[in-house]
Amino acid sequence: MGAIFNVFPLILIPVLTYNIWAFGATAASSEGGASVRQHLADVWVRVPMASGAEWTISFGDVMVLLALILLFVELLKSTSTGSSAIFNHALSMLVFIICLVEFLLHPAFATSVFFVILVMALLDVLAGVVVTIISARRDVEFAGQ
Repeated sequence: MGAIFNVFPLILIPVLTYNIWAFGATAASSEGGASVRQHLADVWVRVPMASGAEWTISFGDVMVLLALILLFVELLKSTSTGSSAIFNHALSMLVFIICLVEFLLHPAFATSVFFVILVMALLDVLAGVVVTIISARRDVEFAGQ
């Protein structure tokens, strides 16, 4: 079970959630991407604050928060080296490419929320590659001594 966790790119969870929701909303509505954009802005929770202001949380905010938490876990996972880490980086790159294509070509994905998720997928790829390269360089330096 741990090997699957190391290979599976966690940033795929918010991407799949957005995909299922966006394609479902697009298929169910004749408005296409407009209904997706509206639902992202709809208020889910209203929290009264001590200052008297009201904090509103929308579906888009929850999606970004989920992606941020999973990006943090992905960054922690990127410190490992080995064949499973390399496969994880390859899958993360595939997730990023799919996100980029969806963002550019489908109107339901041309939102700020999905763009932030797209940037997180890019950061996952970059962080994984950079950490792996630095770790490999250190391993070579220590092996030579």
